[in-house]
Amino acid sequence: MKKRATKRERRLRSLSLSRLPLFLCVPSPSEAMGALAVDCANNPLGVVRSAFEDAVARGRDPTTLGNTDWGVADIFRRFLFEQDGLSKVPLLDTANLHLVQPNSLVKFRGMVQDMFDNEFYVGAFKDGSTWRTNKFMDVSTFSMASASDMQIWDRRLLYCVPIPGQNTWIGESSLRTDSPMCCTRDPSIQREKRERESNSDFDPSHPETSEISRAKKLCENGSCSQQQQQVKDTAVNGRMDLHLETNLFSCLVKMYDEPNCDLKLNDVYEFIGIFTFNPELVSYTNGNDDFADDLCESVSTQFPPSKVPRIHCIISRKLMVQDFISAPIENTSNVIRNMRDSLLGYFTSILGGDRLSANFLLMHLMSQVHARVESVAVGKLSLNLTGFTKESADIFGSNLQSAIQNLLPFSQIMQLTVEYLNTSSLGPKKNYNINRLMTGSLQLARGTHLTIDETGLLPGPLNAVGVNNAKLLKDLLELQKVEYDFQYYKLEMEADVQVLVISTGKSNIAPADLVIPFHPTEAASCSNVTSTELQAWRWYLTTMRSLPHAIDPAIQKTIEDDMVAARQAERTLGPDDFSRWLTMARLMSISYGERSLTLEQWQMVMEMERLRKERLQ
Repeated sequence: MKKRATKRERRLRSLSLSRLPLFLCVPSPSEAMGALAVDCANNPLGVVRSAFEDAVARGRDPTTLGNTDWGVADIFRRFLFEQDGLSKVPLLDTANLHLVQPNSLVKFRGMVQDMFDNEFYVGAFKDGSTWRTNKFMDVSTFSMASASDMQIWDRRLLYCVPIPGQNTWIGESSLRTDSPMCCTRDPSIQREKRERESNSDFDPSHPETSEISRAKKLCENGSCSQQQQQVKDTAVNGRMDLHLETNLFSCLVKMYDEPNCDLKLNDVYEFIGIFTFNPELVSYTNGNDDFADDLCESVSTQFPPSKVPRIHCIISRKLMVQDFISAPIENTSNVIRNMRDSLLGYFTSILGGDRLSANFLLMHLMSQVHARVESVAVGKLSLNLTGFTKESADIFGSNLQSAIQNLLPFSQIMQLTVEYLNTSSLGPKKNYNINRLMTGSLQLARGTHLTIDETGLLPGPLNAVGVNNAKLLKDLLELQKVEYDFQYYKLEMEADVQVLVISTGKSNIAPADLVIPFHPTEAASCSNVTSTELQAWRWYLTTMRSLPHAIDPAIQKTIEDDMVAARQAERTLGPDDFSRWLTMARLMSISYGERSLTLEQWQMVMEMERLRKERLQ
């Protein structure tokens, strides 16, 4: 006999499904996973709104949700890292800016160039009997004219620029994905706009010119939305805040709920968040919406949303140089030695057979600051190759710079002249009239390589600007610090920049740790290098430099005896020379993939030093 339904069961059946709370409508696991992937990528605002409504329905106090997670961070983590969602999130750059749908999930990589005071905004308000949130939004979806209660929250603002000197071989696929994401935050919500057509045809592999032509064809055929047309016009006509030397642009990143995140100026980060670039947003802020004034602070005046895209950050991770090298290679001793030998041979060929200079160049490119003792940056090894003329610099110097660009993720070149020193801004300076830190040529990310070409430097007077710039260069090479001018005070910021100086004679403006005359014995040879070799060398340079290293007590006694003997033979030797020898010994050891110094490697360093001094004489 069929069991008769109870009164409670009959009442539940009579209810309309649409009247049930959202969190009670549970689809099957497969349906939920598919819907989640679509919503997180294309409608993250809906995901956040549902989580907020769910939290309120479960009894969470809306007034206390400003600095807490509603469970949304876990939803996006599952989508990105458990459901392969990270590969579905486009990397935002100028090539696809006008094709990416607003309010969708994007990746953006850049250097933190400036930080601003926290921005205050109305985070939550009561619309009649319903609580709504503006958290993670630029402009409210709902009118707040009749709001009975408002909660003021704040968010952190970062101005992020393209990584200075990022080389063109770095693409989306080159970035490692096995390093952990850090500083997880609540997801960002932005104002949902009117319904848009959903044919973005995203393809990040095309160059910018072909993407713009493609977008024009789409719009001419009536296949793009009104906002996509406005974004395309903005990008094409150059009204966006672009750094034209790269295929990237600046972004205003808005951060939420990250009290434990150690984020500093010049750090390189990858941000995953919700993208807003609204050329028509100005029309909203100029309207009669009272809420617009609450959200548009002074920073929005300096970086209008019609020119500077916004990223409301969900998850971020700090990137180091090694994160841009994606090739996992077996690091056995034989493989490392083969890589070292082949790379040293490559350097020797582009330096015209000068193997001694090639050995010092290899050490230089493996150096980095791994400790600081008072004012000493331990691990740095700047290099000055002398004996260049303008003509030889055009040949050997160009080949050398090309090799560095192909091997290292970030590299810059500075053509040093008296006019450049007297007129350029090398150090960042605060402009309080617009409340912005104006960048300088020496505001560089950690791990950047800087080549200073002095072959065009002729005698001439330096003005006050030139003298200050010369001091900045000297401090960078000697202390690995750059002075930031905040007008009312000066602040020294720590740096980690590899500096190579190419000059006719020993540089006085950029005093390097090592000075070696360049002695080519043959014409420069640029043999064809395969992509496999380049990939291996990139991995080698970035991985070996991070190896832990120690000196065994037995070897340490030999080193001490050699230093005492050297001091007795040459009284001009001092602590700086001995410190440099120890740095060279460490670099020689790790160049072979070794974690401890051997006697043979120490003797190789001493022999290189002897040959270098012979050239100097």
